[in-house]
Amino acid sequence: MVKGISRQVIVVHAPEPKLFEQAIFILKEDAVGEGISDDALLKEAQNAIREGEGKKRHLYLYGAVWAAGGALLTGLIWLVTVLI
Repeated sequence: MVKGISRQVIVVHAPEPKLFEQAIFILKEDAVGEGISDDALLKEAQNAIREGEGKKRHLYLYGAVWAAGGALLTGLIWLVTVLI
């Protein structure tokens, strides 16, 4: 730990702790000075967690689409070489 530095954090506990118990968000220095309520900060942190889950699922789908496209292209090339 570095001496002389004080940071504000938000700790969000996982609703289903399969792998993680909690997430820790470090606030920007000027975030509290803008008049944002504690509830708004907590909702923003929870939204960030939800968005991260959605992106992970999207990446799996993205890879599956590219794999299917590659398999289709390989099949078409094989079909063209057999017919010619």
